[in-house]
Amino acid sequence: MTSTVDSPVATTRMKDTPHQRSWYWYDWANSAYVTTTLTVLMAPYLTVIAKKAACPTLPSDVACHTNLTVVGIPVDPGSLVFYVLTISTILSTFVLIFIGALADRSPKPVRLFATFAWAGAAAACAMFLVSGDNWKLGVLLLIFANLCLGSSLVIYDALLCRIAGPADRDRVSSRGWAWGYLGGGLLLAINLALLTLDEKIGISQGMAVRISLLSAGLWWGAFTIIPVVGLRDLRGTSEVSNADVAADRPGVISDSFRQLASTFRELRGYRQTMLFLLAYLFFNDGIQTVISASSVYGAEELKFTNSQLIEIILLVQFVAFGGALLFGRLAGRFGAWRVVLNSLVIWTFVVTIAYFVPERKFLVFAGLAVLIGIVLGGSQALSRSMYSQLIPRGREAEFFSLYQAMERGTSWFGTLVFGLVHQFTHSYRWAIIALIVFFVVGGLILSRVRMREGIVAAGNEVPAVI
Repeated sequence: MTSTVDSPVATTRMKDTPHQRSWYWYDWANSAYVTTTLTVLMAPYLTVIAKKAACPTLPSDVACHTNLTVVGIPVDPGSLVFYVLTISTILSTFVLIFIGALADRSPKPVRLFATFAWAGAAAACAMFLVSGDNWKLGVLLLIFANLCLGSSLVIYDALLCRIAGPADRDRVSSRGWAWGYLGGGLLLAINLALLTLDEKIGISQGMAVRISLLSAGLWWGAFTIIPVVGLRDLRGTSEVSNADVAADRPGVISDSFRQLASTFRELRGYRQTMLFLLAYLFFNDGIQTVISASSVYGAEELKFTNSQLIEIILLVQFVAFGGALLFGRLAGRFGAWRVVLNSLVIWTFVVTIAYFVPERKFLVFAGLAVLIGIVLGGSQALSRSMYSQLIPRGREAEFFSLYQAMERGTSWFGTLVFGLVHQFTHSYRWAIIALIVFFVVGGLILSRVRMREGIVAAGNEVPAVI
């Protein structure tokens, strides 16, 4: 079995290669955690536990205005989860960049990928133990699992450059995201049944949530076996990696630090790549904050039940499956840059509508969810494939680490702004409307990116449609 990088593809392939089919399964695997845990259950569950710790005598549906104390700093329990995401992202900024440098120098990047994926899955499983008022355990597990997820995705995203030629990456990336939405949606549907039938099968709502969190970790770990086995023959991409096969681990790590310093120096020479990353920092912050805040916004501001929230996310998941495939086709005709730029206009419209959704108006929110689903998968999938065109060959994981530090659930400025606006206004509506600035600024910067110039500067083949 050979990788696509060894056999450059000049034209678009009509069928998936074995490597591509294996690669898709990690989107399927980790999306269960991203959807069930990060998007739907953990944020409101951890918020309830934090409120219980701060206001133990108040009912869960009554607003708590007593702050928690974290290392001497007062923290609104309703804002806690957003600060946790902010902290995990700041840590990711340093950790993931080092992981990327290490992965490029590793002779067996898939083994490194598997280590992070299974460590994250174990932490996700351990979230079953979070109960009562033990919010500190939830915070630690959430940070660790997010770091492991980001580290595994640095390597996973970099493998896209190994398994697909330039003309194929929009299609392959879009299919990966589509598989992720399908897999995440399937497990979420199972968890919806559990949360709906909790009393009928003799368990509490809290226990149903904990079992659902456990299922996401198990799903992530089990399905990771497929890409690990299917991609195990892929080796390090750079000449340095091949030379380091016999090197001991300390040598690889010290070389990684030197390569890391080199990455920042070299990035200044890739102006369009740097400009794209800056645009992505803003608009992805907006997307990720909408994703991470949606369940809390629905539960706390719009007063939806857990079951209703899962129904909404399920709707988004299955619409996003088709949306990702649709955007892949549109990119093949109009170019990924133009399609993503237009999607940011739609995202601005989405956030504006969300501000005006009346309390308990489920059908109105469901209509908004359909619109989110259409643009969600496509904008993220095409951003991944666009960036893959702008990075130098042999440095994929290293450069994708910069990208991944701003990827799923690891945006920090958006969650920080959301948390601060809520803390000062006690309103999630003002917090959600504040996100418009991220889409506007990101879109303006993206409009200045010259893709063809950036692809040529990185030394890559220019696709027929960009």
